[in-house]
Amino acid sequence: MSPTTEVPTLQLAERIQRIEVSATMAVVAEADKLAQQGIDVVYFGAGEPHFPTPQHVKDAAIAAIQDNFSKYTAVGGTPELRDAMVQRHAVDFGSAYHREECVANVGGKHAIFNAVSVLVDHGDEVILPVPYWVSFKDIIRYAGGTPVLLATEESANFRVTAAMVEKLITPRTKMIILNSPSNPSGAVMSPEDQTAIVRLAVERGIWVLSDECYVYLNYTGKQFSVGSLREYRDRVLVIGSLSKTYAMTGWRLGYALAPSPVISAMQKLQSQCTSNPTSIVQKAAVAALQGPQDCVSAMRAEYIRLRDHCVTGLRSIPGIQCTMPEGAFYAYPNISAFVGRGGTKSASDVAGKLLREAHVATVPGEGFGTKDHIRISYATSVTELDRGLDRMRKFFAGLAQ
Repeated sequence: MSPTTEVPTLQLAERIQRIEVSATMAVVAEADKLAQQGIDVVYFGAGEPHFPTPQHVKDAAIAAIQDNFSKYTAVGGTPELRDAMVQRHAVDFGSAYHREECVANVGGKHAIFNAVSVLVDHGDEVILPVPYWVSFKDIIRYAGGTPVLLATEESANFRVTAAMVEKLITPRTKMIILNSPSNPSGAVMSPEDQTAIVRLAVERGIWVLSDECYVYLNYTGKQFSVGSLREYRDRVLVIGSLSKTYAMTGWRLGYALAPSPVISAMQKLQSQCTSNPTSIVQKAAVAALQGPQDCVSAMRAEYIRLRDHCVTGLRSIPGIQCTMPEGAFYAYPNISAFVGRGGTKSASDVAGKLLREAHVATVPGEGFGTKDHIRISYATSVTELDRGLDRMRKFFAGLAQ
């Protein structure tokens, strides 16, 4: 190439321009940069259990390696794994799925991406309650769909009802997304509200995608999955994950339960991208699903203790308001009293300032569709919670001056 030859401008595909970098991943990256400089950062940003993966699950993975279970499997997972998934769901929620109505994916996010990709087309509308998990909006847009945002009230603990959904339905509505327990707010929908929304969707010929990755971290005492609504299952997709339930985030294994034609389409897409989930992880997943479940109960009990400690600490900071999360492992405090102070103009500014000056990593609410909040993951030790809360208390006191 001669010195005068111009380098052609990089032309990326239009579809990649529709999406943004995950807000949670951006926070992790910035916090990691500080940590690499030797700065002591308290991580409240990333959403993953602080517990180790249960020993019997790790043992199953080690055994799989020793047994040379390292070849390709069926794209959607081994028959053993898919049977274990539908059986676990049947025992816990009273559903009645079959193997051909289940697919194993490389994490719950992968399951959601594939489900939206095979059902949502250009021009389709998807009703999405706010606040929403960061990836929902971008996955919808990448598929060519249009997110239709459903505003909720913080004073009503971000409740979503069938009446609220019905107001947003148009002839273009293709899907309604539910997420209970919610990431980021920790809100839990009542079984009655979920059932009413599913019934409405079925009547209108609309799909319901229920993200139930935190379904086992429901603190209300009313464990529920829309997959148990057998009479409506022809329009329902249940997305699940082993990441949060069994502290297996890095193992990357999720699943979808849906009508067999949808599952077949998801497998078709998966065959051209990731193919099967890691064979060794599939063996570990079978051990998790079929083994003792007391680890799940123990982790849930500890999360409740951590939630109470975290919310009490947040509410003790003057100017901060915080609803009581009923599931997942997030608090979603309202910090609107501090926006506009110290040169800040948004929750993102406040979160950025909190990270750079107090070295506490949180995720700003803009990534979840709200402008007055930050998300805090309390999946950590009480000691670490107290360190972070103490820093936040001093930071917000200084910002208020």
